[in-house]
Amino acid sequence: MKKRLSGPRRFVRFLWTAPALAACTTLTPIETAPLTTEANVSALFDKVVEDPALLRVFLRDMPKGGDLHNHASGTPYAEEYLAWAAERDYCVTAEPAMISEPPCDAATEEPARDLMYRNPALHERLVNALSVRELISGVDVGHSGHNQFFASFNKFFAIVTQEPVKTLASVKNLAAADNVSYVELMSNPGPIDRYFSTVDDPLWDDADLDGAWERFSPNIPALVDAAISEHEAVLAETEAFLGCGTEAAQPGCDVTVYFNTYGLRRFPHDQLFAQLALGFAMIEADPRYLGMSLVEPEDDPRAIENYDLHMRMIAFLNEKFPGAKVSLHAGELTLGLAPAYALRSHIKDAIEVAGSDRIGHGVDIAWEEDSRETLAHMAAEGIAVEINLVSNQVILGLSGPGHPLNLYLASGVPIVLSTDDQGVLRTDMTEQYERAALEHGLSYAGLKRAARNSLEYAFLPGESIWADEVGVLSDTCETLNAPACQTLAETSPKAALQLKLEEDFDAFEADILTWNIRQ
Repeated sequence: MKKRLSGPRRFVRFLWTAPALAACTTLTPIETAPLTTEANVSALFDKVVEDPALLRVFLRDMPKGGDLHNHASGTPYAEEYLAWAAERDYCVTAEPAMISEPPCDAATEEPARDLMYRNPALHERLVNALSVRELISGVDVGHSGHNQFFASFNKFFAIVTQEPVKTLASVKNLAAADNVSYVELMSNPGPIDRYFSTVDDPLWDDADLDGAWERFSPNIPALVDAAISEHEAVLAETEAFLGCGTEAAQPGCDVTVYFNTYGLRRFPHDQLFAQLALGFAMIEADPRYLGMSLVEPEDDPRAIENYDLHMRMIAFLNEKFPGAKVSLHAGELTLGLAPAYALRSHIKDAIEVAGSDRIGHGVDIAWEEDSRETLAHMAAEGIAVEINLVSNQVILGLSGPGHPLNLYLASGVPIVLSTDDQGVLRTDMTEQYERAALEHGLSYAGLKRAARNSLEYAFLPGESIWADEVGVLSDTCETLNAPACQTLAETSPKAALQLKLEEDFDAFEADILTWNIRQ
């Protein structure tokens, strides 16, 4: 397990400001003096915050920094997957509604090409099956958002595995449209995902990870070399697909993407160990890969029963590859969805056993034993939590006051806002910011801090422009245009994106104050 700096167990005062007490009936232009530009923007925010449409326009244009919790396969929309299936002459089935590989069986399948014109009803049914569209529209789909969400992935699996370039291009373009400049994308290289499920270790013993490592590790170098080669080709083809460096460059060219690998919780132990080992090795070998996660439903009985083993696997491999970062989906549980005993220590164990540097979701923190100590630990050591508000509502039925976002803030734990699976959830980053304001009372200053946090707590390499606290500039960057700060940005990817975010905020704040709105 990675060693952490010790820190006092303490609570920190609230870091957010309450919203305006009431909406004004008439919105007038903001006076620009003697208040600072940021203060004027905050005043404008307070005037629009209680009107969702006005708030949406304000937040749409706001720079949002990074998306640190983003799954590659869940980001494109169902309509994109169906278009890609049509281009490849793939097939679709009505029962179950899904995309399938050619050739098409005339008795049970039909071509995806021109489907929206030949059979628009089936096209609509497929969009609903590949996402949670009906559910969020209030349609009774006969099952929970949890089941609808997790069932959707297998229905587009056939096409997403064939389109890594279009998937990455979609991720980048969607981020650009949402004023997100950085994405930390959960995405495994093809050779790793194609290989790990073929592993069969008859000598596997849960108590003998050293033995499993000795048997499997000789396979790692060749597989990682193949993964790096394929990944480099995908990156180059994506740049070409987007027209980067040409006059026809698409907006996604300006979005920076690094990658996190992941393991699948529900697979047999020997296969999960192999997948994790290859992921950790990929992080060590390729600087574009930064961290490791675990995915699939945390409430699955297999995930609950084997959680301790999974934490030990991560800790074991992190000792082999100490340069890797870890951001575990932990505490994505609610009472009722999972048995009470499953909510006792998942977040704590992810941090203290597996050495997680960030926590994904973390919504069961109030149910965990020693939650106050865990919160104080996270605050003292800067272990950020990735908040996914739309995801938590759709999948877990958790929103509003029941969500622990304000508990984390009140405890001094840094938060970032993320999309999780944008396309499947039919959401975007702007909606996460809207909900943070409308449901949890975050002020403009609180949202701006969340955007800055998204780059500060990213796994990006390099020195930060901030000192010990986000918002307080370091000696190197005491003024952002200082030569030393500009030099830092040339060698630090983190600092470069942070400086760009500050420039984007300056431009946004100057522009939004020209918005002459009336009621």
